[in-house]
Amino acid sequence: MSPLLVDVLGYIAATLTTVAFVPQAWLTWKTRSAHGVSLGMYCVFVAGIVMWLVYGLFISAWPVVIANVVTLALASFILAMKIRYG
Repeated sequence: MSPLLVDVLGYIAATLTTVAFVPQAWLTWKTRSAHGVSLGMYCVFVAGIVMWLVYGLFISAWPVVIANVVTLALASFILAMKIRYG
C-alpha cells in the first residue's frame, strides 16, 4: 500500500474517532450535566490520549498527532465538566 494511501486511511480513521466525541461534549456543555460520564474512564482515557500524542510525535505520524490533539481537547473538556458538574 502506498504511503499516501496509508496516510489517507489514518486521517479518515482519526476524523471518525475524534468526531465521535463531539456529541458528548456538546450534550455536556448544553445540559451542564455529566452524570452519565465515568470519571475513572475519562481520567484513564485522557492519559491514554496523551500517550498516543507523544507516540505520534516520536514517530512523526501526523494523523495520530492531529487526531489526538483534537481528541485531547474534547476529552479534557468533558473531564473538566465532569469534575465541575459531576
